[in-house]
Amino acid sequence: MATVPPYPPHPGAPVGGALRHAHWWQRKWVRYGALSTLLALSGLVILALVREQTGTEGFLVGLGLAVLPVPLLTAAFRWLDRVEPGPWRNLLFAFAWGACAAALIAIVANSFATRWIATATADPSSADTLGATVIAPIVEESAKAAAVLLVFLFRRRDFTGIVDGVVIAGVTATGFAFTENILYLGTAFGTDQLTGDRGIASVTAATFFVRIIMSPFAHPLFTVLTGIGFGVSALSAERQHLRRVLLPLSGLLLAMGMHAIWNASSTFGEYGFIAVYAAFMVPAFGLLTWLVIWTRQRELRTVREELPAYTVAGWLTPAEPYALGSMRARRMAREYAHRHGGRPAARAVAQYEAYATSLAFLRHRGRRGRAGADFVVREQELLQELWRRRDVARPALDHAARATAPPVAVTAPPWPLYGAYGYPATPTHPGYFGQATAPSAMPYPAYNPYRS
Repeated sequence: MATVPPYPPHPGAPVGGALRHAHWWQRKWVRYGALSTLLALSGLVILALVREQTGTEGFLVGLGLAVLPVPLLTAAFRWLDRVEPGPWRNLLFAFAWGACAAALIAIVANSFATRWIATATADPSSADTLGATVIAPIVEESAKAAAVLLVFLFRRRDFTGIVDGVVIAGVTATGFAFTENILYLGTAFGTDQLTGDRGIASVTAATFFVRIIMSPFAHPLFTVLTGIGFGVSALSAERQHLRRVLLPLSGLLLAMGMHAIWNASSTFGEYGFIAVYAAFMVPAFGLLTWLVIWTRQRELRTVREELPAYTVAGWLTPAEPYALGSMRARRMAREYAHRHGGRPAARAVAQYEAYATSLAFLRHRGRRGRAGADFVVREQELLQELWRRRDVARPALDHAARATAPPVAVTAPPWPLYGAYGYPATPTHPGYFGQATAPSAMPYPAYNPYRS
C-alpha cells in the first residue's frame, strides 16, 4: 500500500529506475500479435457461420440493418468516458472481442448445449426454451465478461473506476449485439424470401422493430452490470481480496439474471414481452443511466478537490483545477487551442486534460490507501507529461477558466448614498455611476466622489 505525500515535489528531473528486460511473452508486440491473430481468426469463423445460416443476401441485409445502432451506442459510451477518456485501442479490442470471440463462443456453446439437452430429454421444444432462458444467459454473459476481465488485468492503468467498467462492458456488448443482430435479421429476411412477406407485415420488419428500435440497449444493459462490479472492485483496496473477487462475480450473476428474464419474457403470455420491457427493462435502464451520470459528476468533483495540491507545489496554475473540473471549460480550452494553434494544439490540450484527470484519480486513491506500490513513479510520469504540454495547455485553460467563472456578487452597503451635489443618485442624474437600470434593481445607488 502506497502513501501519498501532502504535496508532490516541485518540477524537476523525472524519477528513473533500473530497466528490466522483459521475457519474450511479455513484450507488447508479442501480446498484440497473438491477440490480433485470435480475434481475426474468430472473426473469419463467425463470418462463415453467420453467412452459412443466413445466405449471402440475408447476410448483407442483416449487416446493413444491424450496423445502424452501433454508432449511437458507441458515441453514448464515449460521451460517458469524456472525463478520463480511455485509449481507443481498449474500445477497439472490446468491440472486436464482443463481435468476434464472444459471438463465436456463444454460437458454438449454445448450439452444443441445446442439442445435448434435446438428445437427453427427447424434447426439442423444451430444449430450445431451456437453452434460451438458462444456457444462453450464462454462456453469453460469461463470454462478454472475459473482455472486461482482460482489460482489468492487463490494462489496469486505464481501468480505475465504475465509468471505465461501464464503458468497456457496454462497448463489448455492442459488438456482440451487432453480430447477433446480423444473424437474427438475416435469418428473418431468409424467412420472408420463402414466404413472400413484404413491408411492415414481414418478419424482417418485426425483428428490426424489436431488436433495433425498442431494445438496442438490451445487451449493453446486461453486461454493464458486470462492468460495474469490476469498476467497484477497481476502487477497492488491494488488501480486500475477497471483495475484489466477489464484486465482479456478483455483477456477472446479476447480468445473467437480467438476461434470463429478458429471454424468458416471450414465454410469459401474450403481453409478457411488453410487461417485462415496461416494468423491468426501462426502469433498470433509467437507474443505471442515472448511476453512471452521477458517477461522472463525482469524478469531476474529485478533479477539483485533488488538483489544488499540485497548484501549491507549482505544477499547475491556480485556475487549472477549476477548468479541469468542468466539462464546459475543457471544451472551451480545446476550441481556444484549435483556433490559435490548430489540431496539434487542440490534441495537446486534450492530452493534458486526460493526464491531469488521471493524476487527480491517482492522488485520490493514494489518500485513501488504495494506490499501488508504483504510486510515486506513476505520479512523476503523469506530472512530466503535463509539464511537457504546459506551454500550449495553460493559456487555453486560463482562457476557459475566465470565460466560465461564475459572476461574483457585490453586496451593497446598508446605508443610503447620495449622488453629486447632495442629490440622490438616479439613473438619469449625472451622479449615477453605472448603466441605466430600473430603480428597483439597485436599492442602494453607487457613489463616485471623483466624478465631475
